[in-house]
Amino acid sequence: MAWSRHKTGFALLLALGMVAPFVIYPIFLMKALCFALFACALNLLLGYAGLLSFGHAAFFGGAGYVTGYVMTVLHWPVELGILAGTVFGLLLGILIGGLAIRRQGLYFTMVTLALAQMVFFLCLQIKATGGEDGLQGIPRGMLFGTIDLNKSLNLYYLVLAIFLAGFAFIYRIVHSPFGNVLKAIRENETRAISLGYNAERHKLVAFILSAGLAGLAGATKAVVFQLASLTDVHWSMSGEVVLMTLVGGMGTLIGPVVGALFVVSLDNLLAPFGSWFTIVMGVIFVACVLLFKKGLVGSIRWPSRLARPTGGGALPAANSGETK
Repeated sequence: MAWSRHKTGFALLLALGMVAPFVIYPIFLMKALCFALFACALNLLLGYAGLLSFGHAAFFGGAGYVTGYVMTVLHWPVELGILAGTVFGLLLGILIGGLAIRRQGLYFTMVTLALAQMVFFLCLQIKATGGEDGLQGIPRGMLFGTIDLNKSLNLYYLVLAIFLAGFAFIYRIVHSPFGNVLKAIRENETRAISLGYNAERHKLVAFILSAGLAGLAGATKAVVFQLASLTDVHWSMSGEVVLMTLVGGMGTLIGPVVGALFVVSLDNLLAPFGSWFTIVMGVIFVACVLLFKKGLVGSIRWPSRLARPTGGGALPAANSGETK
């Protein structure tokens, strides 16, 4: 019964995505989808494992630089360029996660921020990244040598396919035995360890998966805007994606998507206000935290588990292959 409701939700999401570019400007939609995938990636770590990373911009922006470099300088096709950015996110996730996961709470957050700032410094100083100018004029090319991605509609459907694939992957993780263990660690790590689970290993895998998905989002955004810039790797980008996740509703599947659409829409609407934009966003964030403590989606009673916060659930039996 639950699975049929979920299939209906996915079908509705697909239908909306298919008709949206005929109603709304495709470039805006592609930006929103890239940030929605980015927010979903962070939510996998924050909402389900209970780990607040303030360095996810390193994976998002760094993957954009890698994709831009291999496509601009090495002339790789777009599918390999996006794959290269995703792999970079995974590898960087192994490096940063392996160091940060040894700490908990605020210390974990500060370690991720410090390491991400090192990545920002490298992107600023390395000649291949273009310094303050970034990598500009990234070619969109031809998908599989046949589909012209310079046409906005073709590119939009590629971005939609990437987002839906990432969203379905996260859904599968959350509703797997591994996802149940993550929720148990989030609720009571000591109890999960007492049941025989290796909490550190599970959190590290979640961190790596989240980093890879963030890299996929960043690589896709670089292709959409044909630009890889320092803005995407700056610490403020990490703060923005945390804002998207909290406003939408962390620990829910659809919440980060709603949060990303909300923040990106406000970004466009409030752009004429210049520097006042940050003040207005701050007021909105405080209001959301006070009025919607579980986020916009988490505060609403939805008929489907697709939108409700997911509890710890029953734990799968531990075995020697998962633990110890």
